[in-house]
Amino acid sequence: MSNVENAIPEVKQIVAIASGKGGVGKSTTSVNLALALLAEGKKVGILDADIYGPSQPQMLGVGLRRPEIVQVDGQQKMKPILAHGLQSISMGYLLTEQTPAMWRGPMATGALLQLIQQTAWNDIDILVIDMPPGTGDIQITLAQKVPVTGAVIVTTPQDIALLDAKKAVEMFRKVNVPILGVIENMSTHICSQCGHEEHIFGTGGGDRIARDYQTQLLGALPLDIRIREDVDSGKPSVIADSSSKISQAYRAIAKNIIQQLDANTGNSFPEIEIIDD
Repeated sequence: MSNVENAIPEVKQIVAIASGKGGVGKSTTSVNLALALLAEGKKVGILDADIYGPSQPQMLGVGLRRPEIVQVDGQQKMKPILAHGLQSISMGYLLTEQTPAMWRGPMATGALLQLIQQTAWNDIDILVIDMPPGTGDIQITLAQKVPVTGAVIVTTPQDIALLDAKKAVEMFRKVNVPILGVIENMSTHICSQCGHEEHIFGTGGGDRIARDYQTQLLGALPLDIRIREDVDSGKPSVIADSSSKISQAYRAIAKNIIQQLDANTGNSFPEIEIIDD
């Protein structure tokens, strides 16, 4: 593939946050990790690659706000919208909440490519891509068109979620994208009334996947009502209460990701190889 290194100018490294299925908290994890990376001193952008169900505008407290069109090297591009210090772009900025994206695969992938190629990022150290769930057209297009530095897999400890998480790992392996690690979301639940802790969705699932695929468990996050309340209000947990245990958990995961990226500095971009089984 020609010139893939220049697919996103002004972006140094790209981290895809993915899951095999929906409902595991991938988008919430993505926005909090982006903010945690920002808190660690990185210049960060977030690209909402979920064309059918964009959620980042709501989570960032932006809502429907049309990006400004600017001229870059003679081309018209969208200026990313700033929210809490993050540069962000999403299909949710271009469609109303009542307008579904009723598009077949080629139209959806075309929309994704426009977001990728027509956004004027400004000196980004790490671009976080909030991937849609699954392993379909959009995921393959992203792997083919974008030089992804590494992927992070989000799962819950539940056996069904783990099965789909393994498919996500295998997809990235087939396109030669390194797996930076696994995040176990909704790992434990602590009762807000009595403080009792229990493993609602099982235990050790994220650790098992990490071992099976020779990667690492980047961290575990609790099932906590505050995480949901924070993103619903447009102020994700990392900025809603920067000193909380939840925020510190995201910061610890961000530090792990930065260490992995630093260790890979100097490596060439992955060669894309699509294997038809």
